[in-house]
Amino acid sequence: MSRPDETAGAGGWAAPEGSWASSAANRRSMRGNRSRDTKPEVALRRLVHAAGLRYRVAAKPLPKMRRTADLLFRPVRVAVFVDGCFWHGCPDHFVLPKTNPAYWEEKIAGNTRRDRDTDTRLQEAGWLVLRFWEHQDPASCAAAVVKGVSARKAELARPRLDQ
Repeated sequence: MSRPDETAGAGGWAAPEGSWASSAANRRSMRGNRSRDTKPEVALRRLVHAAGLRYRVAAKPLPKMRRTADLLFRPVRVAVFVDGCFWHGCPDHFVLPKTNPAYWEEKIAGNTRRDRDTDTRLQEAGWLVLRFWEHQDPASCAAAVVKGVSARKAELARPRLDQ
C-alpha cells in the first residue's frame, strides 16, 4: 500500500520533499536497510558471546561522540565495528551505483572519512578499535575480538611500575 506522500505524478510516485530517492523501489529498498543487528553483526556477537565475553550493542564509546560501535567492551576500551561493503566502500566489493553516481561517491567517501575520524578519536582516547568487513569470516573476526579483549584485560591486570 502506498503512503499519501509517495503518490503523485505520471508514474504514480513522486519523491517526498527533500528525498534523494530516484524511484519508489529505491526508496523502499533504502528504508529497509538496517543500521544495527545485521546478519554479519549477529553472527559475530553469537560467537563472541559463546566465547564467554559480554559487551554492549550499538553503544557510544565516548559520551560526546555521536557514533556507536557495533560491540563495545567499555571496561577494557575495545570498540568493534562491522562495516558493510556498500556503505563503507569495501575495496573488494563496492560498486558505485549507476544511478546518481555523484551523490553516492560523495556519500561513501563521507562515510569513509567519518570511519577514519572515529578510529583516530577513539585511539587518541586510549581505545582499541577493531574493524571488520561484512564479508569476512565471523569465526576469524570473533577470534580477533577475543584476542584483543583478552590482551587489554591482561594489560589492565598487570601492575604498573610507574605508580
